[in-house]
Amino acid sequence: MNTTKATRRTTLALGLALALGLGVTAQASAGAPRSVSGKPSDNITRIADFYGAYIDAVTDEGGGELQDALRAHYLTPAFQKELNAWEEKEHADGVLRAQNVPLAWKVTDNGTTAARTEAVVTLTWSAGQTSTLVVDMTRGSHKILHIGAKGIGSK
Repeated sequence: MNTTKATRRTTLALGLALALGLGVTAQASAGAPRSVSGKPSDNITRIADFYGAYIDAVTDEGGGELQDALRAHYLTPAFQKELNAWEEKEHADGVLRAQNVPLAWKVTDNGTTAARTEAVVTLTWSAGQTSTLVVDMTRGSHKILHIGAKGIGSK
């Protein structure tokens, strides 16, 4: 009889813990499959792809050639020149607007006009600090024509 009571108490406690969500963390941290999706015709996807690949290239040893290739592929020629001038003046990476490399990034749609898409890129640094950049991309050629604290429409 004591064994039956103990079993019922254990079952009740387990059921209560699950009902309160105490078991959910263990399930979530077990490694549920993650997915990332996008499409090349979507400018937000393209900006996220650029930042992901660019940060990988900056982080990886010997990624300088890839950094240059990514800039050539994703940035307009005029903006590449503008970025190079900014970097010479500020002694920092113009794409990241920093001397360090962020630990994470997030790209959020900030509106679209007939000519361009604007996105906010949130960079996460050590100790959970964040900074934001506004990135403008042409809708036709899918090229970045501006990175800064404010978007082109805010200038």
